Order: sequence, then structure tokens, then C-alpha cells
Amino acid sequence: MSARPTVVVTRRLPPPVEQRLRSLFDARLNAADAPLDDAALAGAMRDADALLPTVTDRITADLFGTPGRRVRIVSTFGVGYNNIDVAAARRNGVIVTNTPDVLTDDTADLAITLLLMVARRTGEGERLVRAGAWTGWRPTQMLGTRVAGKTLGLIGFGRIGRAVAARARGGFRMRVLWHDPSPGDDAASLGAERRRSIEEVLHESDFVSLHCPATPDTKHLMNAERLAAMRPGAFLINTSRGDVVDEAALVRALQERTIAGAGLDVYEREPSVSRELLAMDNVVLLPHLGSATDETRVAMGNRAVDNLAAFFDGGAPLDRVA
Repeated sequence: MSARPTVVVTRRLPPPVEQRLRSLFDARLNAADAPLDDAALAGAMRDADALLPTVTDRITADLFGTPGRRVRIVSTFGVGYNNIDVAAARRNGVIVTNTPDVLTDDTADLAITLLLMVARRTGEGERLVRAGAWTGWRPTQMLGTRVAGKTLGLIGFGRIGRAVAARARGGFRMRVLWHDPSPGDDAASLGAERRRSIEEVLHESDFVSLHCPATPDTKHLMNAERLAAMRPGAFLINTSRGDVVDEAALVRALQERTIAGAGLDVYEREPSVSRELLAMDNVVLLPHLGSATDETRVAMGNRAVDNLAAFFDGGAPLDRVA
């Protein structure tokens, strides 16, 4: 790279990633780690050669149409890119990249964590102990639901869905069902059974885990009708994207005991969470921790930097989505 391109980074990234950014680019880092508003993002689009946003930044058509826009590539920190208007990026000749592959294991681990927590009431139990309200062991205290040998239904059978299937089959001897519009080539080797429709998966599963991307077609994929199609004793797990679930319908399903509980890492209006969900003991709520390990967040950052470096070196970014 003959000149050092200017890159605006919208949030704090792990120190090794920020150090690498400074070594390669004129990196404008966000030391305050406060979200950039639309005016600041528009300024970045005018003043920088590249933008490195996160999944919480909304990069809209208006931003791509910013008068005097200089940005030529948006290298997002995250595998999902539903927060970016990729059609507008294409119209304006801006490349968009993401960071796939590197967060599969950690997100799959978290899906299993949520499944275990909601089945065994561990969040509720920890709150009891911390409140000083535990009076000692007794045979009928906080009885949960067994996980081993139960049926897990996966909606979406991409990298993360397959990783969850491997953990469920190998670690807990679960029967695994799945539905995905795309074929799952290694489903047979994982011992997972395909179903033709989402409803078939819902009817048969004790636990339903969501692993589909956020697209216009998947918005409110889990609506009132599909929640009603689940077994009354079943649990819903979501580590994909918040708007895949109609949160108001989920609240009603939980209040009416249409389903037994839910484990959520993502929400329809992040970071806002429904008050009703906050008050429920049969719901485990985590703050979007799916990829939150040192190893994965550094790997995600390096992948975003790799895409920038390839572009400014005149090559093709590995992870181009627009």
C-alpha cells in the first residue's frame, strides 16, 4: 500500500486488533467506545477510505448516498450484515465484507449453555443463592428438565447449526432434527434428521434452537402460530438474531405457558428487552455473548482487517458479501 488509507472504527476492538489497524492504516479508533450517531457515521463516510462498523451500527442507504462520500469499503465486524443496506452499497459501488467461520464454535457453545441453563433453572438458582434466600437442599427444590436423550430441533443448519448438532449428539445423546432451505451435506454423518417444514421440527422437539440469518424472509419467523406449534413443555433458544422472533408473541406464549421457557442471547430491539421477559424466571437472558471470547473477538477483528488489507493491496477481499 503506497499511502496509508484512513479507516474509521466505530467501537473499541481487542487491543491486538487495534494495534494491527494502527500499523497498517491511518486508523481512527473510538477510545470512548460510544456508539456513533448518524451524523458521525456520515462524517466518517466523507472523511475516510474505509469504515469498520459492528453489527449494532446501522449503515443505511442515506449513508451510502452521503454527498462527497469517500468510503469505498465497509468491513463489518460480525458474520451478520442485516444492519447494512447491501443493495444501496452495490448501487453506490461500495464493497461490503463480513467475518464468517471464526465464531462458529463459541456461538454453538453458547446455544448449548442457554439450553442447559433454561432446562436446569440455573439462572433462577443462582439468583436464589445470591439473594440469601436458599434454605438448603430438599428433594423437590427447583426441579428442572432432563436434557440427555431429548429431541433438539434446529431451524437453520449452517455452520453454527451443525456445530450445535455435533455437541448435542456427542455430549448429550440427543436426537437432532433440522430444517433449512439449503441442503446439509454432513447431516447424515452428524446423525441429524431433516424435516421438510419448520412446523414438523416444532411438533417433534423438546428444545428448538434458532440458527438462521436475519433477512426479510426470516423476520418474525417464530410468530404466534409457530410458537403455538411447539410442544407445551418445549423451550426456545435464540442465538441468531433478535427479530427472527416476534418478541411480543413470545411474551404471550410464555405467560400463557404455551411453551415452557426460553433462552435468549439476542432481542428484537437491542439493547432494549421487554419488561415482561425481565420479570420471568423461566427465561434466561444474556447480553449478546455468542462470540464473546478473547480468541474469537481477536479472530473476528483480524478477519475484518484482512479484508481491508486485501482491498487496499488491490486484491479481492475474502469475505465479500456486496
